[in-house]
Amino acid sequence: MPTLTIEYQTDAERMAFEQAIAYVQNLNQLAHTAEHGTVLAVCEQLALSGGRQLLRETLAATLQTRADTTDAKKKVPGHRRKGRHTRWILTALGTLRFGRQYTTTADGGHFLADDTLGIDGYVSPAAERMAVFAGTRDSFAHAQHTLRELCGWHLDDEVIRQLTHAAARRATAHRETRTDDERMARAPGDLEVAIDAGKVNTDTGWRDVKLAVFCRRKAGPPVGLDQWKDRTLPTPSVRAVVAAIEEASAFAGRVRAESDRLNVTTAADLTVLGDGAEWIWNLSAAVVPQAAGVLDAFHAIAHVADAVKAIWTEPSAAAERIATGRRALLGQGKVGIETWIADRFGELPAGADGEPLIGLATDLLPHATRREYASRLARGRSIGSGLVEGSIKQFVNRRLKQTGAKWKVAHVGPLVELAALIDTPDWNTLWVAA
Repeated sequence: MPTLTIEYQTDAERMAFEQAIAYVQNLNQLAHTAEHGTVLAVCEQLALSGGRQLLRETLAATLQTRADTTDAKKKVPGHRRKGRHTRWILTALGTLRFGRQYTTTADGGHFLADDTLGIDGYVSPAAERMAVFAGTRDSFAHAQHTLRELCGWHLDDEVIRQLTHAAARRATAHRETRTDDERMARAPGDLEVAIDAGKVNTDTGWRDVKLAVFCRRKAGPPVGLDQWKDRTLPTPSVRAVVAAIEEASAFAGRVRAESDRLNVTTAADLTVLGDGAEWIWNLSAAVVPQAAGVLDAFHAIAHVADAVKAIWTEPSAAAERIATGRRALLGQGKVGIETWIADRFGELPAGADGEPLIGLATDLLPHATRREYASRLARGRSIGSGLVEGSIKQFVNRRLKQTGAKWKVAHVGPLVELAALIDTPDWNTLWVAA
């Protein structure tokens, strides 16, 4: 059998070499002795547990060596050594323990090795990143079980909660360090900002969390009125989100600050998309008055359908009128839907009044210039606020509502923003900067 000579400088290196060789030998032996049909399963299990243990022990030895080097430095006047103490920390590889010297000074006591190693608390930076990712995506209790299954950790859901909210606050406070403004400037496509709100149960009752999603998106293929519902628009090439539970005037200031940060406040190609809520369009007029406005087509069509169903209760009669109303709205905008409403008055069933139609006209009246759907479809542009409906509000509904939790008002906005950050390059920047 060939002989390999390995030089080592420390006992930690020697131990790591010996453990690595033993690990490989055990794996090979297991592969040859495992029962037929089980080789992969049993070897994989050892690879996970044994490999993780090997890396964890190597990391612990490395940290211990550096801690010992720090503690062995020449004593500084005024510093008094009070003995060694051990501590546990949770790393991405699992829990490990090492010892270091406790020192007192005129300013109090501390561990010099902790400062050198960059240890601040029980959870290491890499482990914190993994815990926050899990806690943002799912309930804290589910995150606890996920991390136990995938990583072998025993990290309490309350710790995951605290880490997640702390990371969310840090991400919100350090928006200026992000690079999405540069990506927004370089990315192809037109600028959009979709604005909406979703209900969240908080410790002060059900509240609206307001959302604004800035993005740049390439145009899709031109489509006609019969294909618009089935089309798939290109995914935004860059996206930034602001969210908060606060009054509309305060949220307008938040949106303006983000718009300025992204350098899109005065952009000529900016489009605001939203439903019929008055606060959205007041915000749009105050923050980006030059932007084009688009009333969410699905919202407008839903109003048409509600008005029709309130008058024509027979399903086939209602379906026919909804279809013609939809085509009039999408194909001809303001003129088309007003003509369609006027024509429906001539078809009212006996005993029915036209109040639902009057209500529809009243609802659509403030949005006369926000219904240029046909021209936008012909250019492959969006005509709805699906960007916020389909992504951010899904998170609000799934993550913030289904658990039944009552959230602190101050936690909601930053958590929504953190969830949006996960899918961007700035997620990595958040942890590199930390």
